[in-house]
Amino acid sequence: MNMTASNNTTAADTVISLTPTQIRGLKLAKDGDLHFQEGKRWTHLNAVVTYARTDRFKERPRKVKFLMTGTLNELREFGLLRNLTPDVATDEAPHGITMAGKIWLLKHK
Repeated sequence: MNMTASNNTTAADTVISLTPTQIRGLKLAKDGDLHFQEGKRWTHLNAVVTYARTDRFKERPRKVKFLMTGTLNELREFGLLRNLTPDVATDEAPHGITMAGKIWLLKHK
C-alpha cells in the first residue's frame, strides 16, 4: 500500500499568481511598513518626492511609490500582508509584509 499526501493540501501547495501591480505593492511593503494616506493610497510613513543624485542634465523627481486600497486588500487576503496594530481598524492601521510574502518574493523575483 502506497500512501500519498495528495488528499491533504496545505498553504504551501497552493500556487499564488500575482498581477504586476500586486508584485510592485509587495515589493513596496518589503521596503517598509505601509501607512494610509489620503485618496485610498498606502505608502511609507513621511514619504516625499526625491531627486536623482546622478542626473547629468537636470534634477528629475522620483515619484512617491504607492499602493491602492484594493490591491492591499487582495494581498492581505492571500496572507502576504498583515495588519501591524490589531487594535486599530484595518482601514487605517499600518500594514507590513509577512514571512509568506517574503518567501513568495524570493521564489518569484
